[in-house]
Amino acid sequence: MFLKNKFFSPYMIILLSFVGVTILGGFLLSFPISVNYGKSVKLIDGFFIATSAVCVTGLSSIDIASIYNPFGQIVILILIQLGGLGVITFTSVIIILISKKIGYYTKKVVQEDINIDTTFKIEEYVTKVIFTVILIEFIGAVILFFEFIKKFSFLKAVYYSFFHSISAFCNAGFALFSDNLYGFKNSFIINITIPVLIFLGGIGFSTILNCYNVFRKKEKRLTTTTKLSIKISIFLVLIGTVAMFILEYSNPKTIGNLPLFQKLGAAFFQSVTTRTAGFNTVSISGLKISTSLLFIILMFIGASPGSTGGGIKTTTFGLIVLGTWATLKNRNTIEYNKRSVSWRIYNKAIAILFISLIYTSICVFLLILLEKNKNLLDLAFEVYSAFGTVGLSRDLTPNLTSISKFVLIVTMFVGRVGPLTIALALSKSKMKEEHISRPQENILIG
Repeated sequence: MFLKNKFFSPYMIILLSFVGVTILGGFLLSFPISVNYGKSVKLIDGFFIATSAVCVTGLSSIDIASIYNPFGQIVILILIQLGGLGVITFTSVIIILISKKIGYYTKKVVQEDINIDTTFKIEEYVTKVIFTVILIEFIGAVILFFEFIKKFSFLKAVYYSFFHSISAFCNAGFALFSDNLYGFKNSFIINITIPVLIFLGGIGFSTILNCYNVFRKKEKRLTTTTKLSIKISIFLVLIGTVAMFILEYSNPKTIGNLPLFQKLGAAFFQSVTTRTAGFNTVSISGLKISTSLLFIILMFIGASPGSTGGGIKTTTFGLIVLGTWATLKNRNTIEYNKRSVSWRIYNKAIAILFISLIYTSICVFLLILLEKNKNLLDLAFEVYSAFGTVGLSRDLTPNLTSISKFVLIVTMFVGRVGPLTIALALSKSKMKEEHISRPQENILIG
């Protein structure tokens, strides 16, 4: 089913699958069949929206609510669902339904696509992932329906419920309203349901299934990855909530005019969505500089591994903190959860951080050259929002040049697929065992 030869590693297959679906979606979203009467979409904008949907980002160079008709919106929704789970994962499900089994090479590709550490019983794992996703999105849609039915007809409420439930769980951040979810800032259902869906989608499929299996006593304990993902995710949500509440407390452009309880709700909502999803119930362009910088950090860290979100991932951030702490304590091992962690994994985390920082810095530099009259903070915010597949913007995206939009398209790809995955996909060198022991040399650092 997959192209199997020396030129197509699992990493390359994953990269090509995202590119292929994006190209198809880009053309569909540029055709008149997808837009409302009297509207038109430039090819660059069609590809921008398709990339944003497949990479579950949510950045929009045009207003999808007013420009795209139901067909175009459904195309976006399909791209979101494909991008959230992974194109390869969907393909594997089709193979399983037809042949009841998949080959070893395909298993390796799926393993990389959904980021698990084994190919053992991968058919069963993929089936559970799909079932879990459908169940969570359905429950989310049912809850959201009770909010949308207050303002819309039955069929429209159902449609809006499923669209926003899928968009939230896949951490896409697309909304069918021109002001995103700003009009629902006082809604208790929206301010609770959307963040919960985002959190579940961003925590990772393996984490959700591990928690479920422990609850059902099918597994004895939570894995170290699960514990680290959950703890760091909760920590970042709390830090973001408290920081935004304090920093924006008296800011009339964001939460300054809201009652105390609604201020807390808005701060919580934005803290959750800023790391991965990109929905907003407050004005992002109205945020203070300090809050915007905090949001850039949260977007850069992103979601957990094996999830629908982007960024360098919560476990990468956690491992770097643990490794740094071990170094400061002059320890020979990295320890967490009464287990030792390999320095080799720590080195991989450092590589991801280094590549990501270099890449995003280059992108910011390019946008500074291309957008001479734009604010530096706005440009940096745009780049890290694209890299973290978040989708928040300080009202800048529609005003960018075509070249700048292309830079963000590539950045969304890098953020969704992963900088290390892309580096390995483009690299033709294979990992080799080193049999030669060379003399060691000390290099002064610090």
